[in-house]
Amino acid sequence: MHDVESLIDDHISHQKSGTSHRSKLKLLVPSIGNFFTPLPLADAFRYQDKKRFISSRRFVPPSFNDIRNILNTAQLLGLLHGGKVELITFDGDVTLYDDGASLTVENPVIPRIIRLLRQGKRIGIVTAAGYTEAFRYYERLHGLLDNVNSTPDLTSDQKNSLIVMGGESNFLFRFDSSSPHFLSPVERSEWLLDEMKLWKDEDIAELLDIAETALRDCMTNLNLPAIIVRKPRAVGISPLEGKRMQREQLEETVLVAQQTVELSSVGHRLPFCAFNGGNDVFIDIGDKSWGVLACQRYFGGIARSKTLHIGDQFLSAGSNDFKARLACTTSWVSNPGETVQLLDELDALENEDISK
Repeated sequence: MHDVESLIDDHISHQKSGTSHRSKLKLLVPSIGNFFTPLPLADAFRYQDKKRFISSRRFVPPSFNDIRNILNTAQLLGLLHGGKVELITFDGDVTLYDDGASLTVENPVIPRIIRLLRQGKRIGIVTAAGYTEAFRYYERLHGLLDNVNSTPDLTSDQKNSLIVMGGESNFLFRFDSSSPHFLSPVERSEWLLDEMKLWKDEDIAELLDIAETALRDCMTNLNLPAIIVRKPRAVGISPLEGKRMQREQLEETVLVAQQTVELSSVGHRLPFCAFNGGNDVFIDIGDKSWGVLACQRYFGGIARSKTLHIGDQFLSAGSNDFKARLACTTSWVSNPGETVQLLDELDALENEDISK
């Protein structure tokens, strides 16, 4: 762990001097990207070893989940090394609540998010759900929104530090206690990045048309029990009532749609993401990296090194949290319970850091 940590530190030094292509880590792993913070892997291993007893096992080697949790802890330590975390963004399904469910009032993540708001942190829920109406987001997030509104010791500024980015990077809503659904749309001029202003409506329509054609071909070729769903900034397939699609069918559909759009001319002009939602497939304009960057801009330009995105989809194919790694530091959870554990771990590490 210490050796890998040293390689990462060397890579960060090369990043700062503009020579990351010459780092030892880049030579060993050509696909490696940028790091926004150090990763104290040795300390993270010691921390997780006390919880998971990895070094005490005789027959079972370190697992994928062991490594994932060590990296999550290392990322928290790296963030705190540079000061405090200012913005935390979350995926929705499987990160905050079970797949296809909603954020109900008894969800244990709610008091953790309220604690973050109370500490002055900004919170963004960056979801693939691409609705233009506030009530649709309220249906999914009502437990959190009701609790934030009714918590007496949260100031107005703290409550207003909760935002929802829908459609990955297309629709921004802020908490608003005067709204019947506690959310109000934010003017696009307040959060759109300069590059996003260049996205043309005709290009968006063309890209979605190409993606829709690819989806229809998959429905025919794979005999998918699904219907096409077309939205202003997304197109996808959803299962017929009472039907489910096989994981392999969903993954094939994602890859076909992704490659088809990538090979088109408009696919080079517009960013997009194709992802497997568990029982549906969608192609969205933009992706979570743009969504997180827009959240950072809305809150006045929060640095990538002070932003943490928590999500469950980080595999490179068909996973919509993967791109968030371009915009900030990330933590990979496998269920909402792990999100709760991660937020408690962050709180414990912050308090430990303060007490030193």
